[in-house]
Amino acid sequence: MTADAIVLGAGIIGVSTALQLARRGRSVVLVDRKEPGLETSYGNAGLIQREGVVPYGFPQQFGLILRYALNNRIDAHYHWKAIPSVTSFLAKYWWHSNLTRHQLIARAYAPLIEHSISTHNELIEEAGAQDLIAKNGWTEVFRTRAKHDGEIAEAVRLRKEYGVAFKELSPSDIAEQEPNLSNDFVGGLRWEDPWSVRDPLSLTRAYVALFEKLGGRVLKGDAKSLSKTATGWRIVAGDGTVEAKDVVVALGPWSDTVTKPLGYNFLVGVKRGYHMHYSASGNAKLNGWTMDAERGYFLAPMNQGIRLTTGAEFARRDAPKTPVQLERAEAVARTIFPLGERLDKEAWMGARPCTPDMMPVIGKAPRHDGLWFAFGHAHHGLTLGPVTGQVIAEAITGSKTLIDISAYRPERFNA
Repeated sequence: MTADAIVLGAGIIGVSTALQLARRGRSVVLVDRKEPGLETSYGNAGLIQREGVVPYGFPQQFGLILRYALNNRIDAHYHWKAIPSVTSFLAKYWWHSNLTRHQLIARAYAPLIEHSISTHNELIEEAGAQDLIAKNGWTEVFRTRAKHDGEIAEAVRLRKEYGVAFKELSPSDIAEQEPNLSNDFVGGLRWEDPWSVRDPLSLTRAYVALFEKLGGRVLKGDAKSLSKTATGWRIVAGDGTVEAKDVVVALGPWSDTVTKPLGYNFLVGVKRGYHMHYSASGNAKLNGWTMDAERGYFLAPMNQGIRLTTGAEFARRDAPKTPVQLERAEAVARTIFPLGERLDKEAWMGARPCTPDMMPVIGKAPRHDGLWFAFGHAHHGLTLGPVTGQVIAEAITGSKTLIDISAYRPERFNA
């Protein structure tokens, strides 16, 4: 089989990239070892975070770092055995998170975020997936006045610099918005621009269906079988091989299985995360996506139930699950909302691919023609899928890209 392009990885980044290429008239084969959307893209909080112009940084306050070192929190956890293998990544992550550098990174990162809603909207409309989307933002609730005041001040700054919209919430506003939430909170903040996704897997599948309607093909295959040919690239997939001029590596935390054999050494760490779905007790209802800001967990009213998501776990990508954060989060969440029974047999776990400068790798490989990279989106894979796919598709087809993507170029790693 021949095609114009092969996309490796059927998470939201790969699916979006394949779809954007197909929308531009290219013949595309999407290859993954599993069905689309079943890895990292499946287990997120379901947010298209238009407000997320500042990527999640490494704590800079010494006291807070010491508290994290105790390893008893919900928002972060680590495996002692993994520390030697992640030290280099964490050190550079901490360095890039310095206030001055972090603000410069945010300015480079913001253009991607700024197009997140509009590029998703185009695909949602074409895919007929409007019923999966809520357009009423999401809410942070605060237990202390200090946290409240700090976050409101930051929201004011982001509104001034990046045009994001928010509303400050009083305790009575929270009670009106979420009648079944406890009165533990001194106030809140509702980010008004983001959209919420009621079922991230179904959204990915809707995009896949649109891709196939446009002539795209989805095949199972092993990305490690990728090889160079005289005119492009070949991979073993389906019942044979596929050859194409261009190939896009969109394998998330598994991208190194392709990049390393080709001689590229990217410093990409992994933040693992967990979720569980719950029923609501009695007639209780969670109306919107809600974050308990000081404790570091999320409650999201998904089609599958109320999804509780945890923060980041620093561990080896393929280490066994250790859902201790989920246990901690559930215990706290039950004190603020009447969660019912668990609806999943076991905790879900996924791995977010993270770069130390908190920006994804998007662009052409520096030493191979027809090789393109699209990975490293950390917490914003769902948010940035369509815009990443669009700029990669534009670059491959020789069009002017929607935004300048030089800040995300692979060469910045000297890979």
